[in-house]
Amino acid sequence: MKKIAAAAMSIVLAASLAACGGTSQSDAQDSDTSQSDSSTSTDTPTTSGDGSTLVVYYSAQGHTEEVANAIANAADADIFVIEPSEPYTDDDLNWTNDDSRVSVEHDNPDQRDVELTTTEVPDWDSYDTVFIGYPIWWAVAAWPVNGFVEANDFTGKTVIPFCTSTSSGLGSSATQLAELAGTGDWQEGQRFSSNASESDVQDWVASLNL
Repeated sequence: MKKIAAAAMSIVLAASLAACGGTSQSDAQDSDTSQSDSSTSTDTPTTSGDGSTLVVYYSAQGHTEEVANAIANAADADIFVIEPSEPYTDDDLNWTNDDSRVSVEHDNPDQRDVELTTTEVPDWDSYDTVFIGYPIWWAVAAWPVNGFVEANDFTGKTVIPFCTSTSSGLGSSATQLAELAGTGDWQEGQRFSSNASESDVQDWVASLNL
């Protein structure tokens, strides 16, 4: 896999985001943001895929990153990391605080237009298959993904969503992203638990017969 990113950064997150529409504690903790974020970015490729498959992901805690890496290994794919220009801090992600950034964005959808470091993928036109990965926030895809999806043309591409969540399913998150994109052949996608094993991911990729 070739890790492509605009800037190097590590985001340490200690708060949980809600993964479904309710506001109870059990609902709100169903997310990918309750621990430290282990995701990192680098401009230097580690290994190279075959150039036809790409894994694009945003990871808050690191669970989505782990699944994305497993997919890239199994599918011989390149990787592109979605990175907010203004990373979410611990305070930003404190969903229990009504005044936190993420709570305000949740309550005001018009404020979810998160600026990204870049939405441009080198050799984008060469990819036939694109995996799109994200944690679930309040039953939808984490909204930093929206800007990437809206900015790119998926015409002629098979798009396969995947998400990480403690208990919620994929829900309508993939359908909503497909509507934002307006192009591409969007598949059903897959939800993985926060502690998904690499073998589980490999089995799923194998079942796709890419």
